[in-house]
Amino acid sequence: MDKIWLKSYPAGIPWEVDPSTYQSLVELFEEAVARYSARPAYTNFGRTLTFGDVDRLSRSFAAWLQIEAKLVPGDRIALMMPNILQYPVALFGALRAGLCVVNTNPLYTARELHHQLKDSGARVIVAFDGAGLVISEAIVDTAVERVILTGVGDLVGFPQGTLINFVLRYVKRQVPRHTLRCMERFTSVLARSDHRTFERVPVSAEDLAFLQYTGGTTGVSKGAMLTHRNMVANTLQADAWLSMFTGNRQEQQVVVGALPLYHIFALTSIALLWMHQGGHTVLITNPRDMHGFVNILRRYRCTIYYGVNTLFNGLLNTPGIEKVDFSRLHSCVAGGMALQSVVAQRWKALTGCTLSQGWGLTETSPVATTMPYGVDFNHSIGLPVPSTSISIRDEQGNELPVDSEGEICVQGPQVMKGYWKHAEETAAVMLPGGWLRTGDLGHMDAQGYVYLDDRKKDMIVVSGFKVFPNEVEGVLASHPGVLEVAAVAEADTHSSEAVAVFVVRKDPSLTAETLIAYAHQSLTSYKVPKHVYFRTSLPKTNVGKILRRALRDELAQRTSD
Repeated sequence: MDKIWLKSYPAGIPWEVDPSTYQSLVELFEEAVARYSARPAYTNFGRTLTFGDVDRLSRSFAAWLQIEAKLVPGDRIALMMPNILQYPVALFGALRAGLCVVNTNPLYTARELHHQLKDSGARVIVAFDGAGLVISEAIVDTAVERVILTGVGDLVGFPQGTLINFVLRYVKRQVPRHTLRCMERFTSVLARSDHRTFERVPVSAEDLAFLQYTGGTTGVSKGAMLTHRNMVANTLQADAWLSMFTGNRQEQQVVVGALPLYHIFALTSIALLWMHQGGHTVLITNPRDMHGFVNILRRYRCTIYYGVNTLFNGLLNTPGIEKVDFSRLHSCVAGGMALQSVVAQRWKALTGCTLSQGWGLTETSPVATTMPYGVDFNHSIGLPVPSTSISIRDEQGNELPVDSEGEICVQGPQVMKGYWKHAEETAAVMLPGGWLRTGDLGHMDAQGYVYLDDRKKDMIVVSGFKVFPNEVEGVLASHPGVLEVAAVAEADTHSSEAVAVFVVRKDPSLTAETLIAYAHQSLTSYKVPKHVYFRTSLPKTNVGKILRRALRDELAQRTSD
């Protein structure tokens, strides 16, 4: 196909990258920690770990995984932590031991966590203290042998770290009691292995680095198999796009790490990219505390921000943001959900820095397209990144001409190996030649810019997180007072979209409050319906399938009126 987007590439951006530059993420990591040993790597709650510290601590953890946990290359390990210093230590330690990392949302319910642990076959899970009770329920009938818990402040040091742990446990009561018998402390694991010998293991480009769980394009939660080659390629693709700003890397970049590192967007764009670049990442553990977030930003003159639309919008509406020094800021990237033009405009007016938009999905590691930095927001999701091709195709997989709407398909070295233990679902989304069907509808203009028009499936995106109606409906349908239920997206000023459900009651006394409380027992907060509408019937096709589109159109019409 004609790569028409290359004519729109900014000067100095290479058309291709070479994923074989590094055999694995381990090789990339070890080069970085040797090169930038004395530089600050991560800061959290005022404590900073240098690249040398991350090297030493991750080596200790890798040794423990080998010697005490007796894990072998290819085994799976689950990580369930917010943005704290322990996450990169555990992440790179696991990769050095040749393990496959299963990133897990720390807000998951026991039902959601059990599925990932059971499906992945993870033998060890490393989590923050607040997840202890959920884990105790979720590990039943799974392969988990060891549970390692850590307090949020464990690596912050005394007295700040001790105070943080005390407040979370005894003041805010965010650490519920549990009865885990196979539990160990992360700090004890590191201390016991500090002087142990870590045996390096061979890691190849095709070995699995991550099982990153997603609904994919079919709505069934499954693990996207992301190899070391996939992740190295996407790291180098993002690195090439940033090269106009980072130059020879003599000046260290300071990165805002507010996006959760367990999410694919931040995993590649922050954890991996800025390890490779030698950047200093300021970890924001609780970005929902906007006032605390702004206070942190006032302490660090950051050069690069990553976020989702709601994060930038929240900052713009937080008192004190106007006092932040943005003089060093040169790159701002929004992803995970559609960027709103008003947010882009206000952000540039405040900071003087253009807010660029990118696009991708878990199955593409994730970056597939991004806007050239400095180009004002134009609703496009950008140009294909180096070594990546985008094709707009019809239902039969035939390529469509410029400006025609169809399914956005992606080809490149960052495209996943497939879905873990789901060969049929893999075959359904992969076309000949390594092309991935993304399930998103869009078009490409004559300059090669890609535009996202609509979602092919009924996925709901709440603050950048995917919510699939089938899961929500399955939980609510189990309530004895529900006869029928349909979940759809409703526009929301805070999170772009919120979950709305239409319910036909079996029990006339059933209330919206009761149903929402019931959903909270089995669903992470962002999946819980924000709006409940009761009906005597739901619109259906002639074969009885509920017409979600009709319900979405009804909500949209109500908003426009």
